[in-house]
Amino acid sequence: IGKENKELPALKPILRWKKGQKIAQRNQTVFERNCQSDDCAADLKLQGKLLLSSVDDRTAYLALGAVRNISLNISISNVGDDAYDTNVFFNFSGELFFIKMWQKEELGIACELLESDFLKCSVGFPFMRSKSRYEFSVIFDTSHLSGQEETLTFLVTAQSGNLERTESLHDNTLTLSVPLMHEVDSSINGEVFPTSFFYGDSVEVSNFVRLENHECLFQSLNFTLQVYNAGPSTLPGAFLDISFPNRLSATGAEIFHVQQMMVGHDKGSCSFHRNPSPCVVPQENENIFHTIFAFFTKSGRKVLDCERPGRSCLIIRCNLSSLAKAESCDISIYTLLNTEILKKDSSSVIQFVTRARVRVDPDLRVVEVPNGSPEEKPVVFEALHNLEPRGYVVGWIIAISLLVGILIFLLLAVLLWKMGFFRRRYKEIIEAEKSRKENEDSWDWVQKNQ
Repeated sequence: IGKENKELPALKPILRWKKGQKIAQRNQTVFERNCQSDDCAADLKLQGKLLLSSVDDRTAYLALGAVRNISLNISISNVGDDAYDTNVFFNFSGELFFIKMWQKEELGIACELLESDFLKCSVGFPFMRSKSRYEFSVIFDTSHLSGQEETLTFLVTAQSGNLERTESLHDNTLTLSVPLMHEVDSSINGEVFPTSFFYGDSVEVSNFVRLENHECLFQSLNFTLQVYNAGPSTLPGAFLDISFPNRLSATGAEIFHVQQMMVGHDKGSCSFHRNPSPCVVPQENENIFHTIFAFFTKSGRKVLDCERPGRSCLIIRCNLSSLAKAESCDISIYTLLNTEILKKDSSSVIQFVTRARVRVDPDLRVVEVPNGSPEEKPVVFEALHNLEPRGYVVGWIIAISLLVGILIFLLLAVLLWKMGFFRRRYKEIIEAEKSRKENEDSWDWVQKNQ
């Protein structure tokens, strides 16, 4: 049993030999040495440039979403000895997709995608002749770039099976890059309701809003703004500035009291300085004559615009989040306007110009499309005084008018009396007229008797 379990020795190969035949076979291959240098060193040189589709050469960036593909125009030359097994390797972003390789003439160039971000192109197989030059283009799809990286970079390397001297390796590597930018066409539209309203002491109180524990009458205003991105890129973020002319004069009280703000679909947030004293009634020591004078002098139009120098404004700032191409964001503002302050103004029409302006953030690598849509929108509404005085003012106007009329009548009477209108000598005038008629009658009788 022990002999059966003993392992056999490993087999050894032997050369089979037949009688009359040689035991070994020999062969000799002769290579021709045709080199310019002693070590047959190649000297490869890479050149290239990036070409963006449908974009002129003056554009210094790649607009995400606008450029559909990018082309690498590569030129490789060999100024050394013949280079065997020459290859050009491309390292690129994994968000790119290789489309194809294009060459003007058939030069024996073939490309193979080894990995999703690594491309190998064989040039002049089996060898690249000395003093030769090859040109070809590699095209990639850029439609899936996210823009998370600031720069799109290509690393291009040339290698061959030949020895290459260290001092000539500097031009075997080529780095091509282009900045990635979000190119957008942002615009803003807006409206306000109501576009005009009446104020004054004779306007119905039911037309206004009264806050709890406040005596002021407020006019409610609803603003609706819409920020729209027409593309071609996604807008990663933006700022929205809304300015309200908040005072009638530089030292006057604040007019607006913002009640509610809402950004649709949670696309951002807004902040502003809240009015600490929303209800302010200007107190002036007025008498009836001052009231009547103010009523008759209330005329003309006043325009309140934040673009005019010296104007105090309420600024609302909103930070908006990402907006894809053809996407919009709605901002709603509900505010109250203190009409008590307007009553003290001498204008019969007060026009408010509210301005909304959208700004992109340069830190997010965002640029606006040249000659695109306007990024600013004025929203205008008017406050109209009804020009109806209070009841007691009407009574005083009638009384003063009668008094002025009587004074004018008396003044005319005194003026006529001073001119002698009431002191004419009517008796002498009548006797003179009677004597003149008698003389005329006597003259007529004398002429008849002749």
